[in-house]
Amino acid sequence: MAASAKPLFRATKRKRAPQPELAAFPEQGSPAPTRDGLDYDPTPPDATAAFLAVQADRLHAIGGPVWEPAVGGGHMADELSRHGFDVIGSDVVDRGWDGTVVRSLYDFEIAPADIIITNPPYGEINARDGHGRWLRHIRDLNVRYVAMLLNADWMAARINGMDALHDTYPVSIEYICCWKIDFRGGGSPPQRNAWLVWDRDWSDETVKRRLFRNPPDSRQSALNLDYSAEAAP
Repeated sequence: MAASAKPLFRATKRKRAPQPELAAFPEQGSPAPTRDGLDYDPTPPDATAAFLAVQADRLHAIGGPVWEPAVGGGHMADELSRHGFDVIGSDVVDRGWDGTVVRSLYDFEIAPADIIITNPPYGEINARDGHGRWLRHIRDLNVRYVAMLLNADWMAARINGMDALHDTYPVSIEYICCWKIDFRGGGSPPQRNAWLVWDRDWSDETVKRRLFRNPPDSRQSALNLDYSAEAAP
């Protein structure tokens, strides 16, 4: 009977190299935050331009300046100016837009304009964190026209009193953006967005329309909406 080869394998088996102590590894820091602490996401100009392609006539009919209460660096305000609107910009910090009024939305008891167009801080308007308080304050200011760029799923939230808020202050028009807005320039935005409009003169049910990116799409002209003849001027 042949001798077992096990002792030979035991003798020639390579020993494992000693593992380095944990202290030998470089210290791992926390990942860099992906969001601004104040939910600041500059709005690319094409998002504002596409909205104005369908609502500029309505805004001009109302008249007066536009208030941007989360003006930031002025990305949305500058696009509004390029389309012929006078803009009043405010924010909780000055991010460099010329003329920024450093003041929180909640500090305004009277709105400086009857039109508000903004991309609000999401933590202040969502249901989970903000309980919709940004919109509640705007409702209480009783301005004539409000348009906000939001997550397309925002209106579906029901917790923390959002059902009652929508009942008392219903959306007039929702424009779902037919492209993903790249707020941070990463090239792969994770969500879809929508422009939501609250118009005091709108007397119909909430309507939903598709919104296309500028330059103007031939389908865009079909999205202009008629306001009720019974609405107050």
